[in-house]
Amino acid sequence: MTTSQVSPPVPVEPPVAPSSLGRLVFGLIISKTSLNLSLVVPLQLLLTLKLTSVLDGASAAASFGLVTGIGALVALVFNPIVGRISDATTIRFGRRRTWLLFGATTGGFALAGVGMATEVWHVVVLWSLVQWLFNFQQIATDALFADQVEVRRQGRVAGVLGLPGLLGPLIGLSLVSTVQAGSAGQWYLLTAVAVSAGVTSVFLVRDVPADRVSRPPVDVRSMLRTFWIDPRRHPAFAWAWLVRFLNCCAIATVAFTGVYMTDRFALDPDQVSSTILKAVLLSVTVQTLSGLCSGYFSDKLRRQKPFVAVAGLFAATGTMGVAFAPSYEFVFLAIGVQAIGFGTFIAVDFALCVRLLPNPADAGKDLGVLDLATSLPQSIVPLLGVVLLPLGGFPLFYGTLVVVGFIGMAALLRVPEIGDEEHGGRWSVPVVRG
Repeated sequence: MTTSQVSPPVPVEPPVAPSSLGRLVFGLIISKTSLNLSLVVPLQLLLTLKLTSVLDGASAAASFGLVTGIGALVALVFNPIVGRISDATTIRFGRRRTWLLFGATTGGFALAGVGMATEVWHVVVLWSLVQWLFNFQQIATDALFADQVEVRRQGRVAGVLGLPGLLGPLIGLSLVSTVQAGSAGQWYLLTAVAVSAGVTSVFLVRDVPADRVSRPPVDVRSMLRTFWIDPRRHPAFAWAWLVRFLNCCAIATVAFTGVYMTDRFALDPDQVSSTILKAVLLSVTVQTLSGLCSGYFSDKLRRQKPFVAVAGLFAATGTMGVAFAPSYEFVFLAIGVQAIGFGTFIAVDFALCVRLLPNPADAGKDLGVLDLATSLPQSIVPLLGVVLLPLGGFPLFYGTLVVVGFIGMAALLRVPEIGDEEHGGRWSVPVVRG
């Protein structure tokens, strides 16, 4: 691409800022905590217990991959559509708050339904509904960040928004551990707390509706276009998307921690609950601290790519440590190393991707496309596990994903650093807006 083809970059500043920063961040923290309660706790523990119960004690690894893979595939299909609908919503309640409320409440009903499932196919259908409905809350929450947080503060705010990664699983796992392991009551309790938090966040943030004159069209043709952002027209965003996708494939191994610990160390349901609680407490604490620190220093140094690269090295080292752990205790050491990488990547890479969004006016739709880089691995990786685990166990499965993560680090060379958006760098491509 020549310089003559490149449009001067438009600063990706928020189009509206009706909320004070403190109130906005507090609301986003509560919404993301709700989402972590709803989606992460089942992935880390409840789905394993549910499937083990449904299968009458048989190994749940293959069924877990099927359930989570199909659920993530459903999320993959609907994410961009949800973003487009949000961008075009003219209801006075707000184009983001409307769908935040809808997702939190309807997703809660589906989540409670999983607790009543008695067959694997019941779990597949209901978990897919959970993924789809909570998409509305997820996209609305991320779009509020893109709409209202100034570029110069995005790294720090993204780091602070790593706190729900600690609060959600910690609160959720602590709560469900007070109820009989594998019972429907665990799902009902989780649902009540998650929905309450989601609804609370709606009334903390402020929002505006889409402009009726300039709002994007909502028809079949425009919906189909929401799945596509031309990588030739927007190469910087395309490379950033690829980096996020490949690294999220590596990060997706964390969803298998419960299954891995159960199979590797022959844990019973009660032992699984306590073990996962310890592992999650360690992981999310380290992730939160690394995310806060890396977000702060990324903004201060005006650099993002070095943090993302180092994050990949830590994540790869930790993942291989888990795969080849010689003992139960060593797994926790490896999880800590892994968490440094995950926390840094999640905080800084999100700020990097928001900086490269093609059109700030279409933040919801573009974030929906970006979220494909997160949700697609959640579909591919479990299904990949169904193939690789019987062939070579967790060492082959985890090792393959580490290689994928390293490819993502190589792709990072093509992403422009802060300050290089207009003309690109030695290896990176320029940013094109509009």
